[in-house]
Amino acid sequence: MRKVLYLFVLIGIVSCKKERVPVTPGNISIAEVVQANYKNNYTQEVSVQVGEENITISSTGLPDHKTPYWGRGHEMYEEFPGTNHANRNETMTSFNYKMTIPIYPNESKFKEETSLGPVGMAINGVPIYNDYEGGGVLQENAWSTFDASGGHPGPREDYHYHSEVAHLTVNDDNLIGFLRDGFPVYGRKDMDGTYPNDLDENGGHIGTTSDFSESIYHYHISNEAYSTSGLYVIKSGAYHGTKGTFTQ
Repeated sequence: MRKVLYLFVLIGIVSCKKERVPVTPGNISIAEVVQANYKNNYTQEVSVQVGEENITISSTGLPDHKTPYWGRGHEMYEEFPGTNHANRNETMTSFNYKMTIPIYPNESKFKEETSLGPVGMAINGVPIYNDYEGGGVLQENAWSTFDASGGHPGPREDYHYHSEVAHLTVNDDNLIGFLRDGFPVYGRKDMDGTYPNDLDENGGHIGTTSDFSESIYHYHISNEAYSTSGLYVIKSGAYHGTKGTFTQ
């Protein structure tokens, strides 16, 4: 009886491992688009290295736009929008981020849920987070600390975005960045100026974009205002592909 039980457990483990194996690499390279778009116009600390199978994007994570989190007296300081205010982490610090993603991303058979921490990187090198903060979904105590670009620093003074980044996109089809599975994420609209009505449960669909003339899976910022915040979340749900690494 014990041997039979072990056999079932072993089969279950093997089955789970097989579920997580992605399908063969896609046929659309993201290398050229990544190289052309990743830059930081203020700190200049964003670089791209293309290998045989993967791309590594390095960044300090500091934004290239105004934010109150630069601190009063800084040339890039600006006041909070509306009634927003600083959180307990009033300043930002630089990191040595490295996000490694596949050159040819493809759908994974197992759709892994995004979790706390970086789920991608914006084209200016700032980490992208999902719709969770701390122990649960975003609440007013979190979004009331966002600057005008939908970002704020975490407990380690690690600046990041949760919602539509005014510095990069406002109700348009601009490229925002790439998630850890290698798929691009765009603003709320498709390149024809309409809001996509066929997004899957993870916020993406297949089609051409202003950067890709061949159809590729890509995410969109949600066009539904989040809760009572009036903000538009960049990412919720699972990854479409297999996530790469994000170190610091």
